[in-house]
Amino acid sequence: MPIALPATNPQLTCDTWVSTLQRHRIIAVIRADSIAQGLHMAHAAAQGGIRLIEITWNSAEPITLLRTVQQALPHCWVGVGTVLSVAALEMAIAAGAEFCFSPHLSVPMIERARVAEVPMTPGVMTPTEMVTAWQAGAASVKVFPITALGGAGYIRALQGPLGHIPLVPTGGVSEASAKGFLAAGATAVGLSSGLFVKQEVDEQNWAAIGQRAQRLVTACAQPSR
Repeated sequence: MPIALPATNPQLTCDTWVSTLQRHRIIAVIRADSIAQGLHMAHAAAQGGIRLIEITWNSAEPITLLRTVQQALPHCWVGVGTVLSVAALEMAIAAGAEFCFSPHLSVPMIERARVAEVPMTPGVMTPTEMVTAWQAGAASVKVFPITALGGAGYIRALQGPLGHIPLVPTGGVSEASAKGFLAAGATAVGLSSGLFVKQEVDEQNWAAIGQRAQRLVTACAQPSR
């Protein structure tokens, strides 16, 4: 059964980013070949209860797709990913991106996003990169590609010295592994092919994707206190 969703969302800021990640815990990462396909993917994720949707900058017509998804799903926060330069970041901010991810560490991008009050999450691999990003003002850090770095064990090992830095592992996170990353100390996880299975996207089996999203939301929900 589709999850009932509110009509609107509060504005996302750098100061509210981490609490939003802690509450929702899953980011749906959309890399689409067309606006229609991307919109279907976003609807499927949202119907399953996912509230954070990332449109990758190497999707077809990413600016139009970003705006289309925002208009269709005002109850979700919609941002961009795979942003590689300050120029691309400027375009994304101008288009209304509510948050931004990059696969690499760029201090100028972090600083520009901070000025614009757009939460920026750079991609990092090493503790040195994590600390550099955090000290530069990153809202969180994207540990990428997590499966090549050792999976949940790597996230767990970072908790002692770097537990104060919000970690968002991506790059191979699946339905089966998502909860383990969170248990290891991740603040949230990003899923692309682990949520949007290629065969299901090709077959336009949006119901299957929506059901997977709902299972993820249920499995990864914050324990009640």
